[in-house]
Amino acid sequence: MRFRNSTFFVTGGAGFIGSAVIRHLIRDTQATVVNIDKLTYAANLDSLPNTEGNSRYKFAKVDICDGTELRKLFELYQPDYVMNLAAESHVDRSIDGPSAFIQTNIVGTFTLLQESLSYWKTQDQQKRERFRFHHISTDEVFGSLGPEGYFSETTPYAPNSPYSASKASSDHLVRAWHETYELPIIVTNCSNNYGPYHFPEKLIPHMIIKALQRQPLPVYGDGLNIRDWLYVEDHARALTLAIEFGKVGGSYNIGGRSERTNIEVVRAICHILDEIDPATHSSREGLIVFVEDRPGHDRRYAIDVTKIERELGWRADESFESGIEKTVRWYCDNRWWWQAILDKGYQPLRVGLKI
Repeated sequence: MRFRNSTFFVTGGAGFIGSAVIRHLIRDTQATVVNIDKLTYAANLDSLPNTEGNSRYKFAKVDICDGTELRKLFELYQPDYVMNLAAESHVDRSIDGPSAFIQTNIVGTFTLLQESLSYWKTQDQQKRERFRFHHISTDEVFGSLGPEGYFSETTPYAPNSPYSASKASSDHLVRAWHETYELPIIVTNCSNNYGPYHFPEKLIPHMIIKALQRQPLPVYGDGLNIRDWLYVEDHARALTLAIEFGKVGGSYNIGGRSERTNIEVVRAICHILDEIDPATHSSREGLIVFVEDRPGHDRRYAIDVTKIERELGWRADESFESGIEKTVRWYCDNRWWWQAILDKGYQPLRVGLKI
């Protein structure tokens, strides 16, 4: 079985992608997982079913900006792998309040790198050769594409939002720590994720929940911005393959080969819900309203996944059609999960219009 007698640190493990990685590691491998999360507004330990009482799962409420507490965790658990998924990730929020993004995404990554390096230097040769620092990033660092072409691993960085700029900065720090200090690192850049346990502020869960409640479905601008959509469980598999078999110091782009305009995504959600939860009145497409666009809204992202497919043998199992149906059905069947978020006071209000 994979990762027997191995210990993973997963930072941001109570978040959307981090929790998917932990579910995958606990379910499909023999790894021990230490979930390091400071539990911000978007974190949710309910996204980690079947971990309570599991001897291979530990939780530490720690901020990755806190070097002292991180050092204690390294000394206690002696990890073989560090997967950094802790990040502020909502573009709209980064427009209103960039400071938190600078702190977590840049300062936090720096602090985690420093503590990882200090720990790595103290290990014997075998442990040093095995260790990996895996930094999980986004395709948004590459900026905006025109109607043709794809982001590759050699695409120049050109971030356009405070969020993507903070992630670009963290990517550069990770690469520098490899080149300067020889810390064994892997960087992956992914396209837009979707799937179960996704916090309601993001496009797909936001639209599903509003459509279930028959509320207006606000689409930015003309709705023709394009994203490549990646089912989160496919992403989790790709990440563990990258940390296990990826080239040290290298980077891998991970995408779903599923480009869709935002309006196509919203219409697909409406059609699936109309089948699952039909009503006597009109289709949910009638709830769509076009609203003021986001400042600096990148027009198109698209990922070239040739490298990870060729070198690591990874393929996405879910097409957009199969993945979006699974996702919509999950939100219908697990209303308790997102209703608990709403009941705690989360308000799906528009943010990110300050310029």
